[in-house]
Amino acid sequence: MLTFPVSIVMVLYFTSIPIAYALLAAGLAYFTFGDVGTPPDLILQKFVTSTASFPLLAIPFFIMAGEIMNFSGISSSLMKMADVLTGHLRGGLAQVNVLLSTLMGGISGSANADAAMQSKIIVPQMTKRGYSRAFATATTAASSAIAPVIPPGINLIIYALIAQVSVAKMFIGGYTPGILMCLGLMLTVLFISRKRDYKPSREKMASPKEILLQAKESIWGLLLPLGIIVGIRFGVFTPTEAGAMAVLFCIIIGVFFYKKLKWEHFPIILKNTLLGTSSVMLIIIAASVFGQYMSWERIPHELTKSILAFSSDPWAILVVINILLLVLGMFLEGGALLIIVAPLLVPIMKTLNVDLIHFGLIMIVNIMIGGITPPFGSMMFTTCAITGATVGDFVKEIMPFIFALLVVLVIVTYMPSVVMFLPNLL
Repeated sequence: MLTFPVSIVMVLYFTSIPIAYALLAAGLAYFTFGDVGTPPDLILQKFVTSTASFPLLAIPFFIMAGEIMNFSGISSSLMKMADVLTGHLRGGLAQVNVLLSTLMGGISGSANADAAMQSKIIVPQMTKRGYSRAFATATTAASSAIAPVIPPGINLIIYALIAQVSVAKMFIGGYTPGILMCLGLMLTVLFISRKRDYKPSREKMASPKEILLQAKESIWGLLLPLGIIVGIRFGVFTPTEAGAMAVLFCIIIGVFFYKKLKWEHFPIILKNTLLGTSSVMLIIIAASVFGQYMSWERIPHELTKSILAFSSDPWAILVVINILLLVLGMFLEGGALLIIVAPLLVPIMKTLNVDLIHFGLIMIVNIMIGGITPPFGSMMFTTCAITGATVGDFVKEIMPFIFALLVVLVIVTYMPSVVMFLPNLL
């Protein structure tokens, strides 16, 4: 009976059933048909109460803020800023692609949202300039992995709730790995572009005056993540209220400053917010029910004992955990994987006295790499579906980017003083 729910998840998932439904079916089957002596009412209660958390309200707010950005002119102003800063480099539009994900990540917060947006906006421009469709698609997918790492990424909020750590520290901690991912991908783009002679999108480097003028136009989008962190840090608002403030701020910018946000945009924004929130919350509910099964079978306890029996060295255990997460990330959607695995691994990290903020950043970077890795990386399918690139060609082009992100993962894992510098300032 112990492995019965896991078998159900694997069978359903590999028959193309969404992971949320697979987890939900496995958990309900265990408590309904298994000899566990748990009244079904308690499981239904868990089903309902798993979403009864005030901090979870931050999720729909930040999803809505990301949607408003696409209509308010913030996204286009950030794209111009990215072009001014990196367009003169070899592979100019690909560099813009990476930097835009870094600038957008703090507000969109979702890798798939970022991947979808840039697949529609930048990839067509890249193919017109002579970039191969597969390379443009791979660059977009790889750069979208930065989005949930830069605050206020939704995964940062979810992990903070699971591990019961400071959301503000998770937010500010995301900047260092996010910037490292950006630099790693930009260097990869530079290397490939020189080899293939991909041209810059600008004839020469922007002048300081041009950079300042564009920064003045883009300042509102650039300051939004910083304003959120400062507001949370000084108690002006909670993380949930910060999401609401982000929505309000984006509306004000779109209506009064860029003057591009119209009434007719709001039905589309609300629809996309509802769809995005529903998918995330369904995964949280399903993972909560499945987590109840794992707790009932004492799986976290047994896993802790097994891993600690392997080694008491935290650095050696982090190697094992990183490999485990990379393998799981190839098959499971990132948000679901975080919600399932974090409750299992956090107690182990506590036992080994590993900083939970540091470990959370390791997990999230690792899971994002899984999102672009075959055979089931979610960003891989999102970008290929929109751009029309074949998965086979995508896999060939994505490998250098995966290697670059793995180097970043090693740095994030084994250089905690670098990663934790900003959180420790708090």
